[in-house]
Amino acid sequence: MYDPDTGEVQALVPLADRGETTAAITSAAEAQRAWAEWNPQRRARVLPRFLQLAEQEKDTLARLLSAEHGKPVADAHGDLQRGLDVVEFAAGTPHLLKGEFSDNAGTGIDWDRDQHFPVDVLRKAAGLGLGGVHVREQHGGYLSIHNMVAWMIDHYDDASQRERRLPRLCAMDDLASYCLTEPGAGAAPGYVVMARTGEPGPRGISAFLVDKDDPGISFGPNERRMGWYAQPTRQVVLDGVRIPADRLLGRAGEGFRIAMNGLNGGRLGIAACSLVGARSALDRSLAHLADGEAFGARLLDAQALRFRLAGMATELTAARALDARDPQAPYLCAMAKRFATDTGYSVADRALQLHGGYGYHDEYGIEKIVRDLRVHQILEGTNEIMRVIVARGLTEALG
Repeated sequence: MYDPDTGEVQALVPLADRGETTAAITSAAEAQRAWAEWNPQRRARVLPRFLQLAEQEKDTLARLLSAEHGKPVADAHGDLQRGLDVVEFAAGTPHLLKGEFSDNAGTGIDWDRDQHFPVDVLRKAAGLGLGGVHVREQHGGYLSIHNMVAWMIDHYDDASQRERRLPRLCAMDDLASYCLTEPGAGAAPGYVVMARTGEPGPRGISAFLVDKDDPGISFGPNERRMGWYAQPTRQVVLDGVRIPADRLLGRAGEGFRIAMNGLNGGRLGIAACSLVGARSALDRSLAHLADGEAFGARLLDAQALRFRLAGMATELTAARALDARDPQAPYLCAMAKRFATDTGYSVADRALQLHGGYGYHDEYGIEKIVRDLRVHQILEGTNEIMRVIVARGLTEALG
């Protein structure tokens, strides 16, 4: 133990004897071997839960560490966070996210300019389980729409269709899209299509699996949009398409319910995309203000700008805290989608403002983030519809 004020050693306290240390090392080695044998999909499920539990108990762990080592609690917190960062990095996912994937996709400037859809990078992401986030492990299971469709097939289709389609979807050898009322992604080999098969109203809608090579399916021209240039979007035209009966997803008349349940996950995916984009914009703003000067002083030292950064960071943290694993999933997913996408766009817009004129130039990547995040307030149900859902959840108990 040492005195935190003077740094002098006060006493040497053994934390474990030789036998306990040997047992701990052996246990850690066995755990490391077991972890190495797990497939990426299983790791992708376990790691977030471990990090969540560690985060929840961080204060308790820091106090224990402080008591054992005689160091300030704040220092113990720092040690724990560095340890968690190491665990997260060693587990695999950040090797992709902080390497080629993030260096290109974080800005995506070239992809955006060339309207290039990076299938090769998506397949690398699939190797980490990101192509089947919501899919049962035996079939191989962020990419919001693709994962939403994969979940629909996993949850509502029969065993033979799951076994035939899901392994390729989870590996992103096949990409999936979703046809409800708006244009779908023309690059996808397969679509979940909602079509009217019966009476007026939601009970007359059924869901079907349609392949792009089915006779009668064609595509409109690639549409010009404000953002998302790297994702092709086209009208999917169905003219006399006939498909086998086993392409019905779920039962006849369940299409609307399948669509709404799928949108719960899709809304969380869009919310997550907004938060990641806004976080990137915030980090770029910090770096820009740290490097910039005005009137002989560093921009980052200006209190007004620091207050702006503090507000942006606070709102992002609040948006990340929403949890939709609850029986009231539609209500909470609508809350999460509305708040996270509004916050993400607001933070990105303010980040562009903090860059001044530079933020409007495409070489800095900020304007692309602003353009791409704007559509998140429209996708998976507009944010006005999210407010309708939230208000309904608040008032329906009153009759």
